Amino acid sequence: MDSEHQNNSLKCSSSQMLTDPICTNPFCFFCTMNEPDPPLRKTKMAQCFKEMPLRDDQEHVLVLSGLWNIAMTQPDDPEFPSLGIFECMKKLIYRGIKDKEWLLRDQNIYIPYYAAHIIGSYTMNKAEFAEKAVNSGAVLPLMELLRGKITWVEQRVAVRALGHLASHERTFEAIADHEDEIVELAKELACNCLKTIYKKFLGVKDIKRLEYHRDLLTRGLGGIELENRKAEEWASQLQCWSLYLLNCFACKERSLSLICKKHFLKDLCGMWGGLGNRTSPGGIGLIRSLCNTKTGRESIANLEEVKMSLCNTSRSSDDWQYMAIDSLILLLNDIDTRYKVLDIAASFLVDLVELRSLNERTKIGEAIAQTLLQDYHKIKYGGLSLKSQSAEEALKETWELKVERRKREELISEQELKVRKDFVRTLKQEGNNLFWSGYIENAVIKYTKAMDLCPLKMRKERIVLYSNRAQCYLLLKKPEEAISDATRALSLSSAESPHSKSLWRRSQAYDMKGMAKESLMDCLTFINGHTMSEQAKHVKIPYYAAHMINKQMNATWLFAGVKSKNKFEEKVDKSNGEDKMTTMVIKGILGMPTILEESLGGKRWGRSKQARQGETQERSWRYHF
Repeated sequence: MDSEHQNNSLKCSSSQMLTDPICTNPFCFFCTMNEPDPPLRKTKMAQCFKEMPLRDDQEHVLVLSGLWNIAMTQPDDPEFPSLGIFECMKKLIYRGIKDKEWLLRDQNIYIPYYAAHIIGSYTMNKAEFAEKAVNSGAVLPLMELLRGKITWVEQRVAVRALGHLASHERTFEAIADHEDEIVELAKELACNCLKTIYKKFLGVKDIKRLEYHRDLLTRGLGGIELENRKAEEWASQLQCWSLYLLNCFACKERSLSLICKKHFLKDLCGMWGGLGNRTSPGGIGLIRSLCNTKTGRESIANLEEVKMSLCNTSRSSDDWQYMAIDSLILLLNDIDTRYKVLDIAASFLVDLVELRSLNERTKIGEAIAQTLLQDYHKIKYGGLSLKSQSAEEALKETWELKVERRKREELISEQELKVRKDFVRTLKQEGNNLFWSGYIENAVIKYTKAMDLCPLKMRKERIVLYSNRAQCYLLLKKPEEAISDATRALSLSSAESPHSKSLWRRSQAYDMKGMAKESLMDCLTFINGHTMSEQAKHVKIPYYAAHMINKQMNATWLFAGVKSKNKFEEKVDKSNGEDKMTTMVIKGILGMPTILEESLGGKRWGRSKQARQGETQERSWRYHF
């Protein structure tokens, strides 16, 4: 049932009950809503909330859906919280759990879901509302739902409500009374909710899906495509809200021994939220909170998979790139974890030392450089050596770039600077000529020499040199070097307008390494910049980028791993299904009408594979400069 329909139904029912002489119910919610006298209305509404859990009424679901809509749109309105709505919702949840016959009668199956959702909405922002909910005893029935006493859709709203209650200082301890159980349940949900939802909904034939689940997901609109899309969105939310609840404990350094279990920390790296829930920091947000604690840092520093995940995210277009960088800096600033992390992180972070700003934070590259070099003198003069030779070289390069080279260039005269600029441009052109002639390795040598001579102030020239060399490494099948150079070009470019060619090249390099998530995020950012530069109502997306999105969307689909484990074979018309998915994703990310170049759903999609590959290769070379 959609919001507009709910509002209309509520208004119609209220009007009908107000004028209908047959309505003799003294606690009619709809009649009470239309009571013109405010004090009397409040008195009657309080009585309605008291009586509602005690009565059997077929209109309960309509009332609850109306209250749900009001709570969603007006969560800070104090009227209903002051009149006993939390006590009412608590009793309705309990009744649904304890009285199965009542729960399955009429439409009562919807009631626990709406009741828990209402509690969560009203406790989202206001600490005083959260206190009222706790004092009314709402925590225990929410715990019952969290334990899975009904189904996963009720777990979703229960963990949301508990997370909101735990986020307020004044009500955290009420949640912490069930600390061990809540933490374990939240961990289990975060790790297994995708499997559960796929097994019990997405992987089930539509005719066998629970009807009330389908109705809740689509609000009465129906349609298998909408059901699937909303189920994916809800699965992502269930996972992210579980992580949010755990984060409330991590921020207070509670239950760290339970949260910092080896297998759970490894699983966290893959909980990135996907595209359906871009406002949530997902697993990396919890990892950063853990990195603010001694126990968390020591646990993470001992896990190679987690450190590598942070390093990869730090060099990506992920919205939460800065969280990965923060986490690495926290680990490197702790003397007990520094050298466990430095051997891996230095080779990644060296590519970011010239990053000016990120997520409205300035001089982040300087912070990275200072962290890397804080005890470099021990390596340079004190005989300290790292386990990784590449890490030592990265530190040496950082020192040369941020200290030695700056000092040298401050002494260069204007005349010498002009001569050097001209020489750099000559070397770049020679590199271009070699590239176009097919001498890729020789072009790399020219670009490298030009970069060594190019003054640091010539950021635009250095961006092009790094990006061109990244293209060479792509053709030489050296994806790691391509990623490094593309990242350096992006660090030199503006955060508001990243260098589009470098984004595309890094997306290709990540694709070579099988890193689908990183490739997808770069490709989407590339498309976003491409369309913004066009400034047209209908924007054409390059065919090669649309093709990459198709590939990576399939690889990073929220349920991809679950589906393969369950060996569930879906019969999908890929020629239509994948194209619709790509168009939907691009529209969702860009928030604007989009026409895919080469007409993703159109006639030219049917060209021969050889013709498409030939054109793609031609475009790739043409796009080099």
